[in-house]
Amino acid sequence: MPAATRVVAVQLAVRLGEIDANLRHIEDVIGQAVREHQPQMVFLPEVSTTPNICHPAMRTCALPVDGPALALYRRLAREHDCTIGAGALTIRGRDTFNTYYVVEPDGTAHLHDKDQPTMWENAFYAAGRDEGIAETARGAIGVANGFEWMRTRTAARLRGRVRLLAGGMCFPSFPQWALTRPWFWDRDHATMLQLARETPGRMARLVGAPAVHPSHVGEITMRTPMMNGIAWPTIMLGETQITDAQGRSLGRLAYEDGEGWIAADVELTEPRPLDPLPGSFWNTSLPASVHAVWHLTNVHGRASYALRRARGRHPWQQDAGYGCDLPAVAAPPAAP
Repeated sequence: MPAATRVVAVQLAVRLGEIDANLRHIEDVIGQAVREHQPQMVFLPEVSTTPNICHPAMRTCALPVDGPALALYRRLAREHDCTIGAGALTIRGRDTFNTYYVVEPDGTAHLHDKDQPTMWENAFYAAGRDEGIAETARGAIGVANGFEWMRTRTAARLRGRVRLLAGGMCFPSFPQWALTRPWFWDRDHATMLQLARETPGRMARLVGAPAVHPSHVGEITMRTPMMNGIAWPTIMLGETQITDAQGRSLGRLAYEDGEGWIAADVELTEPRPLDPLPGSFWNTSLPASVHAVWHLTNVHGRASYALRRARGRHPWQQDAGYGCDLPAVAAPPAAP
């Protein structure tokens, strides 16, 4: 039997827009997790540098693609001699993206941009075009960000091609408004919790590889999509999980567990998909309320992003990193 690889999934609690403080917190959390488990790989959620939510502050959260987030992930990968997977909103060329880095101990960085922003995210970044496969020294790792975990086309592009599925999630729930509580919170929130629990195992069986699903956690107050003056008090669901290739859970953190990490030993063998691909856009069923918000906010967000970009109104368009980019596989920086 092949040697098992120890992986860590971090359930992360960071503050909206506080990038520098959040990067210091990430360094501390990874250090603690590595000292406890001595893993070969550590994975954080998508956009690890801030909660990925609907809020005007998100316009100021994009970093140069070769900026402080990547510098930290490279340093931690080298110092701890393990692969680090973590994300950030990045400025790549003349757009911003939801980028996930898979950084090897020698500093080689593999970049994946989320293929389609989810709902209000369309107002803050553009759609990526890469396949999301990191060909690392330990084998091919498939990357999925956010709702990519629930789309059939994600499973189709990774199916049978990767030995591990990673990436991460930021999953804010429904508002806790008193008026809508019987529908949004008592009914649909419970549905989304169950969906979050089932997602990693489902994708593992569709892709044919173990899944590492780190997630953001904690209370958060967003803004209501298309009505920014109205607060949207909610939680980020958590539901961090590691599964084997058959979809069996090897470790899980629920919302109630708060910030923390789990570790498991997984086998990076040849992928063997177990379930057929669904014939639908989503690989699961979503509440009608999610479908409604999906269609409305996708259109509104794309229009908002394009209009601001054309007028030069995005704050990141004035950043020194605007116009700069990295290839999908970025070699280690030259030694000083």
